[in-house]
Amino acid sequence: MKAVIYARYSSDNQREESIEGQIRECTEYAEYNDIEIVGQYIDRAFSAKTDDRPDFLRMVNDSSKRLFDIVLVWKLDRFARNRYDSAFYRYSLRKNGVQVVSVKENISNGPEGIILEAMIEAMAEYYSANLAQNVKRGFKENALKGRWNGGAVPLGYKVVDHKLEIDETTAPLVYTLFQMCADGYTAKEIYQYLQEKQIRRPNGKEIAYNSVLYLLSNRIYVGEYRHSGIVLEHGVPAIITEELFEKVQDNIKKHSIAPAAHSESDDYLLTTHLFCGHCGAMMTAYSGTSRTGKTYRYYICNRARKRLCEKEKVEKEKIENFVVYKTMELLQEDETIERLAQLLYTLQYEESTILPHLEEQLKEKEREIENIVTAIQKGAASDTLIARLTEIEQQKKTLAGTIAEEKKKSPVFTKDEFKMALCNFRKIDIGKLEGRRKLIDTFVNSVFLYDDHLKIVYNGKEKEETISLEELESSKISQGGQPAIPYIV
Repeated sequence: MKAVIYARYSSDNQREESIEGQIRECTEYAEYNDIEIVGQYIDRAFSAKTDDRPDFLRMVNDSSKRLFDIVLVWKLDRFARNRYDSAFYRYSLRKNGVQVVSVKENISNGPEGIILEAMIEAMAEYYSANLAQNVKRGFKENALKGRWNGGAVPLGYKVVDHKLEIDETTAPLVYTLFQMCADGYTAKEIYQYLQEKQIRRPNGKEIAYNSVLYLLSNRIYVGEYRHSGIVLEHGVPAIITEELFEKVQDNIKKHSIAPAAHSESDDYLLTTHLFCGHCGAMMTAYSGTSRTGKTYRYYICNRARKRLCEKEKVEKEKIENFVVYKTMELLQEDETIERLAQLLYTLQYEESTILPHLEEQLKEKEREIENIVTAIQKGAASDTLIARLTEIEQQKKTLAGTIAEEKKKSPVFTKDEFKMALCNFRKIDIGKLEGRRKLIDTFVNSVFLYDDHLKIVYNGKEKEETISLEELESSKISQGGQPAIPYIV
């Protein structure tokens, strides 16, 4: 597994050691769990409460390049302190096959918040799909005309009249990097060369290792422009020849520096959730092939790989089926749905301190209006009273507008809406990979596997559930059967 570290501190009063400490602990966690660190993203003196975090946004954007599987953070408050932003960015990362892992919080603080994020993610997905429909046509038209659709401009180019043109200042550097790779240099050696020569982007920022990998595999440099499903072979001016590009791709394969593949490992649903009961290390994908050629898939303790732990591996399908079954079983309890709905309803107001105050002000204005109208009906009408009524009605209208804007930024659900959304999880098709993934990512916080039992920590449940391995072994579900649970709508 490949990971990047995201570290941040939010005040100039905090020292550089704060960043160093976060990186050190994330690195130690990665080494303990046999995770390869391929990059770092660091924001100094930026608050998690704002989107204005350059390296954070670059990390989210880079996740689409499929160069890493995990974002390691010291604690989740380094990632985001606002539940709505956290849900949006986790959703963006998850679409690219990337998960966020807190090295200090195997069991998350306030785990019911993860369920709230799932509700918000569902809404974000809905709005994202609608927005995509609205803007897709415009992007497609721009692409057909070779017009730049926005975003980070590739190194070596500049935008002139909405089209990419060669930047005479940086294009020679791009050519040099391709030629170095064609001559046998690895991406790591090219990155080190850039570091030694102190070569940076035009804006003064460092050219990251991941950016080197992406640059060397980007066909835009042979003049190919891709966007919105449109491919224009000569849509932009070429910086290198097709022959040089192909030679570089051959060397990339030779040195195994191609972007990480997100294929088989993607369907190991308990990755980042399953931990060894012996040593606490993460348990991740492992496969073996028998003499007959049949492939067997397991989860294995990452320290057991190095013979530093004696924990036995466990069959992938067996434990996944069992955890999915137990989670679905939990959701059939009306008491669980009721309690979670109340938790989520309360939590959303803790996330927004502005909205409750505004809504209380609105209620106060409505009471004042009602009192004045009652007085007028009793014959106490006067120019002063009517003027006051007009003034309060205008204040009410302004407050209602402010509340509507705040709800757009931080949508608020009723308790019944939460209950309905939670009940919809009962109807998830657990025969499909995405349904099983959704169920585990939303409700399963951690699973600790011991020699004679396993412990499931659910998000939003007061107590952990301890289950004997005898039950796991004897369960038809763990052998691949379907749960005999009535789906209640």
